[in-house]
Amino acid sequence: MVTGQVPGAAPGGGSGIPAGTSRARMNIGQVLDELRPDFPGVTIPKIRFLEDKGLIKPERTPAGYRKFSADDVERLRYVLRMQRDHYLPLKVIGEHLDAIDRGLEPPPIEPVVPTVPRVALAADGLPSPESFRRHDNLRLSRRELLKIAQVSEELLDQLEQYALVTPRAGTGHYDTDALVIAQTARELAEFGLEPRHLRAFKTAADREVGLVEQVVAPLRGGRDAAAHARADDAVSEIAALSVRMHATLVKVGLKRS
Repeated sequence: MVTGQVPGAAPGGGSGIPAGTSRARMNIGQVLDELRPDFPGVTIPKIRFLEDKGLIKPERTPAGYRKFSADDVERLRYVLRMQRDHYLPLKVIGEHLDAIDRGLEPPPIEPVVPTVPRVALAADGLPSPESFRRHDNLRLSRRELLKIAQVSEELLDQLEQYALVTPRAGTGHYDTDALVIAQTARELAEFGLEPRHLRAFKTAADREVGLVEQVVAPLRGGRDAAAHARADDAVSEIAALSVRMHATLVKVGLKRS
């Protein structure tokens, strides 16, 4: 099969590899270094997942190690760009690549959907109190949620079955939290974690919610508006601290294992 040039690739491969070394082969770590400046979230498991889906086919050494060509890197760039900028599912991206491999132009890309709000994160990457105070008016249809989160109907059905994702009451629309959970569940699924495995996260979260509500209950008992404001602030602060505690304890536990 003849490989065509991926759209958007710079002449000579565009991967930062010096001219004259187009036949050079890189290991997966070197590929990661090539991609991360433009795609900070890319990981080795992600690259392996895309290979499993047949979107790239790196060579294998007799010992079984992957060796990537400049064309492989450009195909990865194309896949990651289509996911990030156009929210295309992998099946559609695969059809684009197949067209390119056969010397055809890929089909026109649909207009990019509106950008969804980013969750406010603290400098250390953990949610800040502000992220718990934020309330946006994002409303996504089921079709939009499936497309933007890049999840299948089956995965979303399972997430709803275990009450990990629920539409807004009375509207049938999904909010930012549902989108984040669906996206995260998809990424966890790449490591073999299915929605049924995520029930423990839901159980732990419900316990933390109960603890927070127990602490702020006396504040909510006040009759003045200031008391309710203080309660809302306390909820945000405690929630952010509890997530920090939880994340740090998980990190400590993993260091010991």
